[in-house]
Amino acid sequence: MRGWITNPWGRPRFLPVIAWLYLVWSIVPVLIAVQFSFNTTRSTSVWHGFSTRWYWGDPVYSVWNNPGLRGALSQSLKLAAIDVVIATPIGVMLALGLARWRGRGSGASNFLMLFPLVTPEIVMGVSLLLLFTQLRPFTAISTGTAAQILGHVTFSISFVVVIVRGRLFSIGREYEEAAADLGASPTVALLRVLMPLLTPAIVASAAIVFAISIDDFVISQWLSNGPNTTTVPIVIYSATRGQPLPSTNAIATIMVLITLASVVAGFAVYRLFTRDERAQRPAAQGFADLGL
Repeated sequence: MRGWITNPWGRPRFLPVIAWLYLVWSIVPVLIAVQFSFNTTRSTSVWHGFSTRWYWGDPVYSVWNNPGLRGALSQSLKLAAIDVVIATPIGVMLALGLARWRGRGSGASNFLMLFPLVTPEIVMGVSLLLLFTQLRPFTAISTGTAAQILGHVTFSISFVVVIVRGRLFSIGREYEEAAADLGASPTVALLRVLMPLLTPAIVASAAIVFAISIDDFVISQWLSNGPNTTTVPIVIYSATRGQPLPSTNAIATIMVLITLASVVAGFAVYRLFTRDERAQRPAAQGFADLGL
């Protein structure tokens, strides 16, 4: 038995167990919360039967009939969509600039680009609040939807840059140089050669930005200014501090489904655009094995 356990050439025995334990630990609480969103009664701890009451059946407290819940869901979707539209193009351009920039200040620029990733979100939220309420040039942007959009874009750009730069480094400069040898201008090489190759990374980064933005709590909370700018994470946090209804679980379930749908759609598009690359790898490996 000891030899079977300590055999360095055997198949992994404990890593799958640890992986499955982690999955169970992280997924089971979510599934329990989803289950009680279909509970017949107001209880969030005792199961009394299946019902869609808290989604559209209840005339007062269901997600469909509660203006506060519908408004929070609409605000979350609006912030996430606008964040994707603004942060993704800026992040792509910033990634291209940082990947191709080789001069004085490039190192500092790369550090500043990563700074939002390592800054605690509570610090960023407080800093943005002080920026929009205390510094005179920025007080024209009061707290609310505009401030929330700027806050989401600020911390989302770094994720786009990291993903797109990784794709840039894996592609290399060979395709651009080949296009230049064939007479393509830098603009044509960028639009006709490099951008199609970057499409999988752009789609993946857009999906991640959407998922991060729609689930954000700290920045949305600090930059909100009333019920009209309340998002779903804020509603869930406020409800859990009192006596939450299953409608809170219902709107949380809707958020989980929307987030999963965005990530799955991004992954599907990524697989579609990288299908030719995956088909070419076995052939390339075969030629390499033959020494060709």
